[in-house]
Amino acid sequence: MFKSNQTRFITEGAVIAALYVVLTIVFAPISFGPVQVRIAEALAILPMFTPAAVPGLFIGCLIGNFMGEGVIWDVVFGSLATLIGAYGGYLLRSNRWLVPIPTIISNTLIIPFVLRYAYGVVDMAIPLLMLSIFVGEVAGCYILGELLGSALLSRRVHIFGKVEA
Repeated sequence: MFKSNQTRFITEGAVIAALYVVLTIVFAPISFGPVQVRIAEALAILPMFTPAAVPGLFIGCLIGNFMGEGVIWDVVFGSLATLIGAYGGYLLRSNRWLVPIPTIISNTLIIPFVLRYAYGVVDMAIPLLMLSIFVGEVAGCYILGELLGSALLSRRVHIFGKVEA
């Protein structure tokens, strides 16, 4: 029984990571830069359905940023922002409307500094970069994420198995 659950966890995490990478690369023109809407961030709703989403989102972001030719600071800190957000979303999983909020907050607070200091984006002040990232995160995580969450709700047991309390 334990091995089956462990296999399921690893498989779910791997599928989520792969989806994140594919969505990031396919939508690369809007996934990177000071003005971005990362479509893959819609997957930030998935910690509501499975704990495997936490490492899955982290690894997916790590690989997506690397494949998107991000500098090392973006790969590291952008992925950590996603990990923080995914774990926070998992902790708030009992209220679907709150699940995307930690990802929005962590990216809004971390990514502008990555853009400024790793990429040298100096034509926008940090507060303006924060606003830009916030708007993109709301569009990706909250709007698209809630649409995805709504679509998955009725099929959650069939897709993710028995949901823990």
